[in-house]
Amino acid sequence: MQTHAFVRRRGRAAGAFTFVVVLLAVSGCSVAGADPIGEGPDTLRIVLPEEPPTLEPCDASLTATGRVTRANITEALTERDPSTGRLEQALATQWTRTSPTSWTFTLRKGVTFHDGSPFTAEAAAFSIKRATDSDIECNVDGYIFTDTEVTAKALNDTTLEVSTRKPDPILPLRLSFVEIVPTSTDPGARVRKPIGTGPYRVDEWSQGRFLRLKRFSGYWGEAPDFAAAKYVWRAEGSVRAAMVTNNEADVAIGLAPEDGAGDRAVEFVTNEISYLRIDATKAPLDDIRIRRAINYAIDREGLVTAVFAGRPSGQLVSKGVTGYNPRVRPWPYDPDRARKLVAAARADGVPTDTAITIIGRNGIYPKAAEAMEVVQDGLLKAGLNVRIKMLDVNAWLEYLLRPFPRGTGPTLLQAQHGNQAGDAAFTMGQIYGSEGAQSSYGTRELDASITKAQLASGDARQKAFADAFAQQNDEVVRDAVMANMTGILALSPNVRYRPDSATNDEMRLADMRRAD
Repeated sequence: MQTHAFVRRRGRAAGAFTFVVVLLAVSGCSVAGADPIGEGPDTLRIVLPEEPPTLEPCDASLTATGRVTRANITEALTERDPSTGRLEQALATQWTRTSPTSWTFTLRKGVTFHDGSPFTAEAAAFSIKRATDSDIECNVDGYIFTDTEVTAKALNDTTLEVSTRKPDPILPLRLSFVEIVPTSTDPGARVRKPIGTGPYRVDEWSQGRFLRLKRFSGYWGEAPDFAAAKYVWRAEGSVRAAMVTNNEADVAIGLAPEDGAGDRAVEFVTNEISYLRIDATKAPLDDIRIRRAINYAIDREGLVTAVFAGRPSGQLVSKGVTGYNPRVRPWPYDPDRARKLVAAARADGVPTDTAITIIGRNGIYPKAAEAMEVVQDGLLKAGLNVRIKMLDVNAWLEYLLRPFPRGTGPTLLQAQHGNQAGDAAFTMGQIYGSEGAQSSYGTRELDASITKAQLASGDARQKAFADAFAQQNDEVVRDAVMANMTGILALSPNVRYRPDSATNDEMRLADMRRAD
């Protein structure tokens, strides 16, 4: 029997230090365009790189959705503290492993949803089923649970039993990604304005213009400082930075060093890894020599020096995540070797002149298009025929998740992965497994290694996942990992907030405090 009960980290920013910034002289004109935020001092004003594609809670594992939804509108049973890696209380106060395939959760009392209905074990069981066993095709199902079969049952109002078909040593960690909603939520369709238990509720979402949240007066925990939060989105990083320096916004995220935030810029380490997903099912990308050539042709040092902030990386998880392998180093920049590999493949009849499309995403990180132009240049010099197609987030998502669009030819997908949960299970299965929700290619041998690692625990789990990353890098080469990203946000002098490695994925409004 294994029991977990920890102290909740809600309000963990209460002791965060205040960022001191210099108030710059500002112009009276707006840089926000025709629709500035224009709210009073009790509203937290946030400018994002892109509009959330959805607020659907079961898609909160998507960065653009999660940074608004998670821990603000909705909450989960458990949550992981990114600074310590510990799993802590949220809507559950205790969890016990009662058998190899069964866990019992004790739920928090006195919690209500935004619609006034009580939070109960029945609602938790409903939310788990909706996220993992419905026709909605929730991203959390493919990303977090992959092929895990979950059954949840309310034993009484405050006791929940969750079972899996196979032993799952990290089930409570997986459940930290299931956002809890009331049983009145549509079980068969995505919702536009979710109802949750979080400190804020959805007030108004004007598509293409702004999203406003209001403080929930019935919140069970400590009330956040700000009565409301208003989000707008601007694609240009320099515009987002200027909105903060001109006192038109309080927080701007996704900035580059040259965007002009000045003394209001705050840099932080993220868990985000930028990479290119290689569609290894189509020629010429089905030849491993071409996939290796792509890796040798990318100047990672040049990218992090001149294009975006970060450090070169060779795997899809960062240090501190269970399964990280320090022996998997970034691929060296070797354009001569890349050319030789392409030439050898061409000599053997591989159609290296076939057009390869880089499917890019606007706003995925600062200078997203410029980064793909650098990559394209390296691949052209290696002897490949490469073009770029930049898309906004909704169109790009069609290429991220199965089923993928047909008739597109060989592609390289510009992507970014942040393992916020801290365990490689949330990376390997969905991205490298043959049937993973984001996987374009896999092998039976790698599938077997992933399955072995997922069933292990402790040191054996660390070693098994580390070995799987090495196997992917040496024998499969399904992608081209580029860099572990560094984040930059701009913060107004009115707000104190300490970002952490989870900030890109979930930006907790309750952690943002008044500076006065």
